[in-house]
Amino acid sequence: MLQIENLSKSFGKLKVLDNVSIENIKSGIFAILGPNGSGKTTLIKSILGMVIPCGGLIKINNKEIIGKWMYREQISYMPQIANFPPNLRVNEIINLIKDIRNKESKEDELIQLFGLKPFLDKKFSNLSGGTKQKVNIILSFMFDTPIIILDEPTTGLDPVALIHLKDLIIKEREKGKIILITSHIMSFVEELSDNIVFLLEGNIYFNGTLEELKIKTEKQNLEQAIAKILKNTHA
Repeated sequence: MLQIENLSKSFGKLKVLDNVSIENIKSGIFAILGPNGSGKTTLIKSILGMVIPCGGLIKINNKEIIGKWMYREQISYMPQIANFPPNLRVNEIINLIKDIRNKESKEDELIQLFGLKPFLDKKFSNLSGGTKQKVNIILSFMFDTPIIILDEPTTGLDPVALIHLKDLIIKEREKGKIILITSHIMSFVEELSDNIVFLLEGNIYFNGTLEELKIKTEKQNLEQAIAKILKNTHA
């Protein structure tokens, strides 16, 4: 279980998160949405320990994690941009991450699923954007962790790879895991998400199911609902 209580973060005079609370995040797929500058990235990086909040608490299984690091073993993270040393070959990157995490992995089946075997001996810098993203997916799903954080995971993927990614996410949800997703592709979010958390100017504007959001905004799909929220806030 993941809990966020009164989380605040400022960069100088700019308040990015303003007493954000999300209680009892249990198993399921949670979409963290919001316009640019709403605080999504800061929230995710706070959970990962990459940003230190100015106030508030983050707990995993009722244990405070801010200022600690061992809890990261419980998290798999897929960054928006796969940024690895360009001269390393794909198999070297995979082995490097395996050595760092030092736990059982299932990269072989993922390599086969995404057709990456021909690219294992290629330097990361020589890969296409879509192939780099497939490497990113493998590194994020090859370990069994209770929390998975995916930041814009669909970037650059072809239709077949996108289907495989969706299947992977659904399988992990069925295992009772917590999956946090940020994405600008509303159809992807609408298809998969159990819960929508919409951030606006560092505050939670909405936290609930897709159906609840549709009722609140009187719209038929997620894209229209988000558009109405943004239109109303800028009116």
